[in-house]
Amino acid sequence: MKKAKKPVKLAVTAIITIAILALLQNLLMPKYMTEILEGALITEYYREENRNHDVIFIGDCEVYENFSPVTLWQEYGITSFIRGSAQQLIWHSYYLLEETLKYEKPKVVVFNVLSMKYDKPQKEAYNRMALDGMPLSLTKIKAIQASMMEDEKFITYIFPILRYHSRWSELTSEDFKYLFRKDKITHNGYLMRVDVKPVTTIPQARKLANYEFSDICYEYLDKMTRLCKENGIELVLIKAPTLYPHWYDEWDKQMEDYAEENGLLYINFLKYTDEIGIDYQTDTYDAGLHLNLSGAEKLSRYFGRILKEKFSLPDHRTNEELSRGWAAKGVRYAEEIEKQYAELEEYGYLKAFNSRRDEE
Repeated sequence: MKKAKKPVKLAVTAIITIAILALLQNLLMPKYMTEILEGALITEYYREENRNHDVIFIGDCEVYENFSPVTLWQEYGITSFIRGSAQQLIWHSYYLLEETLKYEKPKVVVFNVLSMKYDKPQKEAYNRMALDGMPLSLTKIKAIQASMMEDEKFITYIFPILRYHSRWSELTSEDFKYLFRKDKITHNGYLMRVDVKPVTTIPQARKLANYEFSDICYEYLDKMTRLCKENGIELVLIKAPTLYPHWYDEWDKQMEDYAEENGLLYINFLKYTDEIGIDYQTDTYDAGLHLNLSGAEKLSRYFGRILKEKFSLPDHRTNEELSRGWAAKGVRYAEEIEKQYAELEEYGYLKAFNSRRDEE
């Protein structure tokens, strides 16, 4: 009888130990609720009840700060989600897309091409923002292997407690408040800003020794193109209409050539700012690096028309179930706008972004 009890005790002990370690890991990992909000973006996709979108955006801040899925719905009945993260490099984008296709098959995937300029990992912090929020899978393992800096350890991505164990001394009330449940930060991946900081000067573009994108970037762009074609998905390449970092004509030509060779649509929105109606005195919150709410809604209305006409996307506003869900999203969207304007009036800045990191 005693021998029979021993395996049971061992199993119970193992379960309790794993539960405690999981609890400690959740406690010690950054919550990204009031500081560095970009760290919360990737996780939010998995909380979506209806993962059946017409359009999936992938890329860096030039998608998650410049496009509004709620506007695409309200204007055209297009369902969309932005799978963006801070300085999302092309291998991050590819593996996030690969994983997304396990959940749904969108009609269109939109990829922002700014990350073609990077041929190696930049910072661990950006890797963490792209990868820590992904559930463990073979795709995540491949993404980790492609993304790690030389001084990083693979095991710390599988068990983040090994990376964040030293945060004991940094824990705040936020870590306990959001231990089990986090607030939604984005609106289907869109990180809203309503404040305005007009463009006054644009940094002069420096000359480069070599304007050719690297082989590793083309390798992942080829994989992305192939993955979309194999799944019957239209891939659209875009360059957002932000003034800095500079987008060189030589880079633009390479993307035009690639799109033509592979039968893809490529749009450099910098060439259409007048048609879009973007005013860099009112439509940016950081002097031209990103668009604010006004600019994002203008760009979304313009792009939504292209998506609808080019790819015959249906208008889902006649679908009662979808309309109820998106109506709730619209209410929360309007409440966020009102909240941010109230903070601007009271504090002169947005409290939610008062500890914002330097942009990439």
